[in-house]
Amino acid sequence: MKSTWRSISLLLMLVFTLFNTAYSYTITVDAHAEECFFENVEADTKMGLTFEIAEGGFLDIDVTITGPDGAVIYKGERESSGMYTFSAPTTGKYTYCFSNKMSTMTPKVVMFNLEIGAPQSHTGNKDEEVNHNKLEDMIKELATTLKTVKNEQEYMQVRDRIHRSINESTNSRVVLWSVFEASVLLVMTLGQVYYLKRFFEVQRVV
Repeated sequence: MKSTWRSISLLLMLVFTLFNTAYSYTITVDAHAEECFFENVEADTKMGLTFEIAEGGFLDIDVTITGPDGAVIYKGERESSGMYTFSAPTTGKYTYCFSNKMSTMTPKVVMFNLEIGAPQSHTGNKDEEVNHNKLEDMIKELATTLKTVKNEQEYMQVRDRIHRSINESTNSRVVLWSVFEASVLLVMTLGQVYYLKRFFEVQRVV
């Protein structure tokens, strides 16, 4: 009976691990501006940030993650996309900031996910800590692997959507440029015909 309840609890742990808190956002960061988000978590909590620049300029932005003590945990400059995970060293408020201060006039559209894992449980019973069996370790490893695959799929979906938008925008610009070139050639052709016609009329009058 005890082993049955233990197996059920391990399966529930797997389910809760797979459905940890996750937040998806799409924001616009104006030129010379910075947007920040805050999360209060406990020590040893797994945290993750996945981001992608959807629109604006050269599709780059500065990213900074700082801890409760103000220490910089992660800092990236002029990045178009990225994925960063870490374990919170201390309990407190963690800050995620997207800075577009290097841009003179172009706002940036940022799509990103914040993932907050379950805090690590610390029990005072040493016997339970020693008696971690192989099934529990395998379930934890499986849960971590499935979460990684899930994050990778979401990340690739975002990249596919953004690249499709870029391709459509590029095709539209190519079509417009082709129409412009054809119009210029037509105007030049008509101008040359008109000039030659006027030239021969002048020669005939002379």
